Amino acid sequence: MGAQMSTMTPAILALADGTVFKGTALGASGETTGEVVFNTALSGYQEILTDPSYRGQMVTMTYPHIGNYGINPEDNESKQPWLAGFIVKEACPYPSNWRSRQSLDEYLRQHGIVGIQGIDTRALTTHLRDHGSQQGLISHTDLDPARVIRKAREAPGIVGRDLVKEVTCAKTYQWTESSGVWAQPNGHARHPFKVVAFDFGIKYNILRRLVDEGYDVTIVPASTTAEEALALNPDGVFLSNGPGDPEAVPYAIAAVRALLGRKPLFGICLGHQIMGLALGLQTYKLKFGHHGANHPVMDLDTNKVEITSQNHNFAVRGGDSAAASHATPWTTPHGRVQLTHQSLNDDAVEGMRCLDLPAYSVQYHPEASPGPHDAGYLFERFTKLMAKGKA
Repeated sequence: MGAQMSTMTPAILALADGTVFKGTALGASGETTGEVVFNTALSGYQEILTDPSYRGQMVTMTYPHIGNYGINPEDNESKQPWLAGFIVKEACPYPSNWRSRQSLDEYLRQHGIVGIQGIDTRALTTHLRDHGSQQGLISHTDLDPARVIRKAREAPGIVGRDLVKEVTCAKTYQWTESSGVWAQPNGHARHPFKVVAFDFGIKYNILRRLVDEGYDVTIVPASTTAEEALALNPDGVFLSNGPGDPEAVPYAIAAVRALLGRKPLFGICLGHQIMGLALGLQTYKLKFGHHGANHPVMDLDTNKVEITSQNHNFAVRGGDSAAASHATPWTTPHGRVQLTHQSLNDDAVEGMRCLDLPAYSVQYHPEASPGPHDAGYLFERFTKLMAKGKA
């Protein structure tokens, strides 16, 4: 009954540019602000809700029916949902799945997440594509369009904000859980390498995949220095995904810069961007970001196309321009850096490797939860890099 009652309450979504959408309430009652983005995944809404990379953002699902298979504790990607708000066309009040434990609306209310449903999410997505991601406000309590637009315009953006400090762990800990019955066959021997993983907003499935490879995994807070990480005597260092502007975490950039050449490094998503800045490259904000589980990426080593899971609003720019080339490495203060993967949607840098140092990174999510597993080989590459370093 709770899910039905909330759908009777009017709600409003206003964007900073003055665009207004009227719908009905979803989730916790109240008001919330954040940068409005859209995600094109057809499923995996629970993993999206619990992805710390969405801190500071309100997510629009482009697929019209969300919540059909409910919520269960096994599919969480972190301890709680982190996003600022949730926007859907239609939230299913009566999920049908043997694994379901509660409805989407119940879950959002339980965790205090304000949402809206009943709006034209296709129109909203088209608007964001044309005009870019921007600050917005969802309100169940103030339905005056002029006031809500003004509050959306006054809301803080994500550029320059350190959102990592809001999602990282408070202290160092060990992770031992594997993917279990969901594990992908890797066809190679397990190597008990010791890996230190920087938690910039790390997802559980990344940690599971690291354990699947046989690693002894220690997670450290984002503020950990290079010397503190090295004191744990790792064979390699992993740089995780996370939210927001990579330039807003100078302490992490400094730590990675000090680790370059001292231990093998593997970065994903925000970790990729932080590595780029540590190497002396640049980052920039995309118009509406990459959020979905179906983004085509070209592996420039093999000329094979990978279908990838992505969630980021910033990207790495190689050299002095946005142009990138696999054949011509970029020259940085730390040696040559080669472009390895490129987006087939907008040519954005999706992967790179250092030619003179044991370090590489990708912008997308090879652990893909949710999403395809085309890029799972990247974890095996980390194993080979550490084996070479140890030899």
